[in-house]
Amino acid sequence: MKKNDNNVVQYKKPFSINLGFILFLMIIIYVIFNFVLYFTKKNVAEYEVGQGSIAANNVYQGLAVRDETVFYADRDGYINYYIANCSKVSVLDMVYSIDSNGDIYKAMDTQKNKETALSSADYKSLSDSITSFMSGYSSLNFNEATIYRDDLSSDIIQAVNNQMMVQLAKEIDDATQNHTFFKGYPEHPGLVLYYVDQYESYKPSADIGSDDLNGVNYSKDNLNLQSKVKKGDPIYKLVNSEEWHIYLDVSSDVVDLLSESNYVKIRFCEDDYTLTVPFSVNKKDGHYIMDLKLKKALIRYAGERFLDVELIMNEDSGLKIPNSAIVEKDFYKIPVEYFAKGGDSGDLGILLDDQDHETRTYTFVAPTIYAQSDDEKYYYVDSEDVSRGDKIQKPGSTETYEVSETGSLMGVYNINKGYAIFKQIRIIYQNEEYAIVEPRTTYGIALYDHIALDASSLSENELVIK
Repeated sequence: MKKNDNNVVQYKKPFSINLGFILFLMIIIYVIFNFVLYFTKKNVAEYEVGQGSIAANNVYQGLAVRDETVFYADRDGYINYYIANCSKVSVLDMVYSIDSNGDIYKAMDTQKNKETALSSADYKSLSDSITSFMSGYSSLNFNEATIYRDDLSSDIIQAVNNQMMVQLAKEIDDATQNHTFFKGYPEHPGLVLYYVDQYESYKPSADIGSDDLNGVNYSKDNLNLQSKVKKGDPIYKLVNSEEWHIYLDVSSDVVDLLSESNYVKIRFCEDDYTLTVPFSVNKKDGHYIMDLKLKKALIRYAGERFLDVELIMNEDSGLKIPNSAIVEKDFYKIPVEYFAKGGDSGDLGILLDDQDHETRTYTFVAPTIYAQSDDEKYYYVDSEDVSRGDKIQKPGSTETYEVSETGSLMGVYNINKGYAIFKQIRIIYQNEEYAIVEPRTTYGIALYDHIALDASSLSENELVIK
């Protein structure tokens, strides 16, 4: 029997939601969104604001000038020294001896070949000297090692000689009575030094010029390494006064910075010792020669003719940021008295003329305040909130203010929220690389804020990728 196809009813499949497909579609949309966002947002290098300081310092090689007197041998003979270099002496201290026939000198030399024990004070003095030299030594000035080697050798010889004087007391007394052994005492109190370098004749003077400060070919003769002298040979010198001078060849910028001061803080690079001293400046042959007048640290540096000295003229601390992060931006200035609290948030805002209406009406607008002027008369607001020619009504009055006056602010772009927000800064001090800005500035940046390293690559409210 033939079937009747007309009786077949087609079954309709009910509509169903494919959750897997929808989830896959959402993932695709998310990936596309982030892909587009990645190429539309600017990849910006960031800088974390930290605490820091900048010292505007200048290091110069200075010439030390002291009141020095050189003393010379009054006879031929063998010489020994008994006072340590850079020591204060009185007229009762025996500085040296000259043995005219060499008997005592030879006896001392023979005794030195035997084991001679130095005192604990001698060992401590030598140890302290070596430690001090090592802490300030730089391989860039290798010649200092050679000079120090000679100074250390002379210190050891003097320590040994003092021991010999005790051991050979009888022989020395006999030689003294026979007029073959002569003891040398200073003519007046002072600081004894055992070197000459041709600068002893220099006195504090305005005639000292730039050529005098060049110590490239400087050399000095260590007198306490000599064993035999002739009449007229230099044997030691005395520094007669605690007052001494350091001369520096400085730039005109330094002179300008210190023009209103008579004192300057200095640091001795050798050991980081600092002093604040009076100074004067004399111009000679186109060079500015600074004369530092000191009444301290004479013994500390008496063995040096040329000293590396740092002038510390500015040392400010605050928030340290790179100069590349700083940008200058113009803002409209609106008088403070035209602001009032209003709106749902209670923020400061202004009554702005709604020019879209035929009748004059004012709308409350809360613009972003970027800074307040130093005289506290104006707030700085952006052109996105107001425009030139806008009229603002004074709260509680019919008086209006037309927006026209502008002012510029220095600032950085804060990128904590993923887009650029201008924040005002107040610069305390600035050099070629960094600036120190005031911390806790109203409407400004704070410690550990993240800012754009290169402000020139951004604009206000621009999205960034950190």
